[in-house]
Amino acid sequence: MGMEEIRKAALFQFAANGYEGASLSSIAAEVGIRKPSIYAHFQGKEDLFLQVARYAFQEQNLRIFQYFTERKEQSLEHTLHDFLFWMEQEYESNNSAKFMLRFSFFPPVSLYNEVLNIVNPFLDKMERKLTRRLRNARDREPFAHMKPADMALAYMTLVDGIIVELLYSGSTNYHRRLNAAWPIFWRGITLTSSHEGSSSLNCKI
Repeated sequence: MGMEEIRKAALFQFAANGYEGASLSSIAAEVGIRKPSIYAHFQGKEDLFLQVARYAFQEQNLRIFQYFTERKEQSLEHTLHDFLFWMEQEYESNNSAKFMLRFSFFPPVSLYNEVLNIVNPFLDKMERKLTRRLRNARDREPFAHMKPADMALAYMTLVDGIIVELLYSGSTNYHRRLNAAWPIFWRGITLTSSHEGSSSLNCKI
């Protein structure tokens, strides 16, 4: 068994059990090797975790880019709204997404700075991409009066506030927050002094 198999097993163990709950012994057992064999590829648990973290965040960066690319002709209202449901599905079915979300909010104390050095550039990149998407859509969307950078930051704040409920409380409370927050967010960015925009979407629950 090689490095790739160990990394996949570690990704599953860290995503499911957290940093403290995952052991090199459990990772080795899942791959079908002995624990010392891990040291042929990784310096130890910290090194393995950080390499898995870089892989998981890179994979999710590509998947998020693909999500928005596939919906470039769709209205931005639907794209942003549906992204919140897509992220829930990713969390439930994709170990990389579960890892990314779990450790973005709850990094291991012993690796706090190292994890933030992975998380923060990822978030900065997401913010830049979203700002560019919003800027390109201004001519055909009802928020031309808003600054794209401000809208991007507001949306990412909304995502953070809703996602944390998914991590703490599960799907039911996640949808409860989404149902309450989305119409207010969309109305806020489409509201002008002469026209009150309102969301045409009903949350899918």
